[in-house]
Amino acid sequence: MKRLLITLFTILPLLTYGQVNKIYRQALRATDLNEKIELLDQVISQEPKNLDAYFYRGLAKNDLGDYEGAIIDYSKIILIEPDADTYFNRGNSRFNLKDLQGAKTDYEKAVELDKSFIDARYSLACTKYDLGEYENAITDFSILLSIIPDLQIAYTLRAASHVAMENYKEAIKDYSTAILVSPDSDAFYDRGLFYLDIKYYQKAKADLNSAIRLNKGNPYLYFYRGASNLFLGKYKEALDDFSISLAFDSQDFEALLGLSMTYLKMDDSENAKTYFKKVKSVLEMDAKADDLEQFSKSYWYLKHYYYFKNSVEELSKL
Repeated sequence: MKRLLITLFTILPLLTYGQVNKIYRQALRATDLNEKIELLDQVISQEPKNLDAYFYRGLAKNDLGDYEGAIIDYSKIILIEPDADTYFNRGNSRFNLKDLQGAKTDYEKAVELDKSFIDARYSLACTKYDLGEYENAITDFSILLSIIPDLQIAYTLRAASHVAMENYKEAIKDYSTAILVSPDSDAFYDRGLFYLDIKYYQKAKADLNSAIRLNKGNPYLYFYRGASNLFLGKYKEALDDFSISLAFDSQDFEALLGLSMTYLKMDDSENAKTYFKKVKSVLEMDAKADDLEQFSKSYWYLKHYYYFKNSVEELSKL
């Protein structure tokens, strides 16, 4: 009997281990995230030091939007056996929580542990950009491009960093290289919008024409080409573009305002007044408040303030 008991105590842990492995494999195959988490909970309750189970549970929690729970799981792994993948994934969860400094620290650790971790390098550069650390972001995007010289998005984001630092010549180089790497609609759109912002209206229009030829289903392209035409004095073309933009979204107050300002420039007071009333209706503007300040978050106010200010002052008098 004593020998039988010893044999049973020897076999039981093996049976438990086999059962846990079965549940773990089932968890990895599960497509329902809640089911996956429930199965991994069982694994962890039996094997509290199963770091792979924590890792995959962290991934599932992150995908469900439970970023805090994911961070806790990743942190348990990092305390015991830190690795680049776990730091990277914890950085992603922190980024999703808008904890940019925390995300930056984790991405830096991931790169430190694995110099060839491209996704971590890219995420680190993007986070620095979002933090306003434009010079550091440019350095990181440059390192990334030395590894992958045809990574279009890196040129685009490095260009945006140069714009933020008012290095416009460098920005143009990067936007143009992005087009050379992949001449798609988005690449022409990005450079066209940049030209529009720095008041190179003819070049902006040319790029937006190219973008529209490649993608006729993007309403923003028509809106910004309409703005270019307005500033170039091509009023009929501006009306056409703003109208196309409104065909996608009849409540687009930015396009309505574009129409109103265009009609104003054409000395068509009746239409200018009509569309300005539509703008106010869409925005549910306070009649007692200052008209100008109620547009403080609009494209026109932020990018072309003085042109917009003069137009709205005239429109308000109609």
